[in-house]
Amino acid sequence: MALVFTEEQEQLRSVVRDLLSDRSPEEQVRRLMETDAGFDEGVWRTMADIGLLGLAVEEEYGGAGGGFGEICAVMEEMGRALLPAPYLSSVVLATTALQLSGDADAKARWLPDLVSGDLRATLAFVDDDGDWDLERTTTVAEQVGDQWRVRGVKNYVLDGHTADLVFVLADTPEGLSLFAVDSASAELTSRRLTTLDQTRRLARVELDAAPATLIGRPGDARDHLCAVRDLALVALSAENVGGAQRVLDMSVEYAKLREQFGRPIGSFQAIKHKCADMLTQLELARSLMLSGQDVAVAKPDDLPKAAAMAKALSGDAYFTCTTENIQIHGGIGFTWEHPAHLYFRRAKSNQLLFGDATGHRARLAAMLDAEQGA
Repeated sequence: MALVFTEEQEQLRSVVRDLLSDRSPEEQVRRLMETDAGFDEGVWRTMADIGLLGLAVEEEYGGAGGGFGEICAVMEEMGRALLPAPYLSSVVLATTALQLSGDADAKARWLPDLVSGDLRATLAFVDDDGDWDLERTTTVAEQVGDQWRVRGVKNYVLDGHTADLVFVLADTPEGLSLFAVDSASAELTSRRLTTLDQTRRLARVELDAAPATLIGRPGDARDHLCAVRDLALVALSAENVGGAQRVLDMSVEYAKLREQFGRPIGSFQAIKHKCADMLTQLELARSLMLSGQDVAVAKPDDLPKAAAMAKALSGDAYFTCTTENIQIHGGIGFTWEHPAHLYFRRAKSNQLLFGDATGHRARLAAMLDAEQGA
């Protein structure tokens, strides 16, 4: 297992970094934070044109036929730039859920438009109580004649207020099932939530017997949605690594330039230790993220453990790096004008998204206990 990106993935990272440096600088991020949609349609179209929306989608649906490693490479660069875009929701969650569903008709119907950027989707699997455990959903679906109807409330839905299509996890008599609901349906209402991280949009979605299309077979959604969740954990870990790398670079640059008592503050032992600790946390997080990326392809049975480890450590590492970055910058790091607080907010949000570190460590411990007892 090589804990590095391949040459092709490094080239992809370079392309994405150049794109985001040009099209999504800090001033653009701040402008989009104040808009309702929260992202730039032009940038989204450009991402579609260069193939970023279909990196891991089969060529027969218009994708590039790549793998999950390419997704992680892109997510790392997006985390570095704090890109406000529905990539995590539409590409990592919704598109992956559709691909793993095994429903050929549904894939043929929606994947080409998702890849081209003509359609944006999201995955709603958290109920109103905010519990990320798929098994605890209270959203239900029933079949009325030939039509499925979904009733319930989904919370913390990524980009739920702007998605064209919402994939909803609901319980049926046969078990957990996945449904597609058109966001234009009168029986679906979505409300954007006020959140700490203004660069990422979350919504509350209410479904009042909304007409829905079943994806796959009734009761067969649990396993493949668990896999989607774990892949999303690794992808989010890549974003955490990108953000942590950016704030470390920011800290080192400032430590070289800022002088105190006639010398750069980077020459003081306290600042050196902070930067060294940040680097240690970053490299541990990067190693676990890359391990999770490789496991997702080569040893998918081990993905739940790898994903839990990557998310738990990278979330904490990113948050630690952002707090140290503010400390190193001193008073200016606390101001609204400085970008340090934007990364701090994203890091805190990412710590909680898809479950916090405590929950994932408990899940990892349970899996290891089960293996030992088998």
